[in-house]
This record gives sequence, C-alpha cells and structure tokens, in this order.
Amino acid sequence: MHVPDAERPAPGDVAVALSLLTRLPLNPGAADFTRATAAVWAYPLAGLAVAAIAGMISWAAQALGLPAPLAAGLSLAGLVVLTGAMHEDGLADSADGLWGGWDRARRLEIMKDSHTGSYGVIALILSLGARWMALSLLWQQGGAVAALIAAAALSRGAMPALMAALPHARADGLSRSVGRPTPRMAGLAALLAVGIAGLSIGPVEAITAALAAGLAAWAVARIARARIGGQTGDILGACQQCCEIAALWVLCA
Repeated sequence: MHVPDAERPAPGDVAVALSLLTRLPLNPGAADFTRATAAVWAYPLAGLAVAAIAGMISWAAQALGLPAPLAAGLSLAGLVVLTGAMHEDGLADSADGLWGGWDRARRLEIMKDSHTGSYGVIALILSLGARWMALSLLWQQGGAVAALIAAAALSRGAMPALMAALPHARADGLSRSVGRPTPRMAGLAALLAVGIAGLSIGPVEAITAALAAGLAAWAVARIARARIGGQTGDILGACQQCCEIAALWVLCA
C-alpha cells in the first residue's frame, strides 16, 4: 500500500521540528521546510531536546549546592531561552486576543499586535509561577529532570492534534505556513510523546500526565474554536503552555 510523503516520517523531519520550535544552533541547510507539515510527528523530540538541556543545567546547579527553588528557576529559564520564549509569547497574545476583543476580527487583530496587554501579562505571570512551583516541588521530591522531559514531550505532542483538528483562523502566520497535518501524523506525534514520557517517568505516570495534557489541549481547542473559529500559531503556543502546566501539576501529586 502506497503511503503519501505527507504521511511518512523522514529523518530530516527532526531538524525541521528543532528549527521551528527551538533556538538550538543547527546547520542552516539541515532542515527541509517543504516537509514542515509532515514533520509535526517530531515535535515531541524537540521537547525532549530542550527539556534535557534545561534539566541538566539545573541538575548541575543543585549538585553544586543550590536549593530546589533556584534549581527549578534555572530549568524554567533554560526552557524559555532554548525556545526563544515563542510559546510564552503565544500564550500572552492568545490571552490578550481571546479575552480582549468583542468579535472574531478584533480578537485576531489583537493577537497579531506585538504589544502585550494586561491579560497577556497576567497569563505569563500565572504560567511562569505555576511551572516554577511545580518544578520546585519536583526537585524536592526527586525525578525533576524526568518529569520535565515528559511534560515537554507531551505538551508538544498535543500541538499537532490541535493543528489537525481545527482549521486555520487566519490566512497568514506561522501556523498557516506550516499547514494542517494529517490525522496519521498527529497521531504519531501523540504516540511518540507518550512513549518518551513512559520511558522517562514510567507507563502509569505517563498515561496520567498524557490525560491531563489532553484535557488541557481540548479546553484550549474549545475556546479557540468558539472565539476565533480555529487555531493560529499563538493558539498553538498557548496549548503547549497549558498542557505542560497540566502535566507537571499531575506529576507533583
């Protein structure tokens, strides 16, 4: 049975995912962006990469004597730097637009504005605070690096599902340029994310965290469809942040 290229993973897709979702230095010619739509299956691997680096930095800091809250802060700062704060920016823009406009056109206009309003600032404070608290507890309990890897992979594994489920809300932007993946590739991303989480924290914990992340993604999708009729790059960033928080909080329990 012939499988179209859009539904067939390729090794070079990892470079595409890393180029789109991280600020890691890569060979400029390593990523074939004509496969941006198909490469969504590798999004969890981008999460694995940034979480492993951020986790190792904070692990080294704690090994040198820093207390758990400071180590957690370093891991959180590492995630922000390694991704260029693109997901945080999406969360802030989504909060401003979804709750700052009275109709679909105005909400999309606000989301495209580079300025951050009160809703966006509050969303960033709550997001950073929620993750910092969770990571602090996980550093105290042990296994923080594994939990960070699991949450990073699961949250990025949810993004392709949202891309496949919702239409584009606008005619331009990053999400439109990437395209809508097939359900097959979105499902492969989800399976890969759960697999990474299972190897990191164990199968039972991975399934629990995946359910929490899935519920968060569903909530973001419902709100986005109701208020702007679909998804944008900002909505995908908000989805990643909400899913990561949900997974980390469940793993704290």
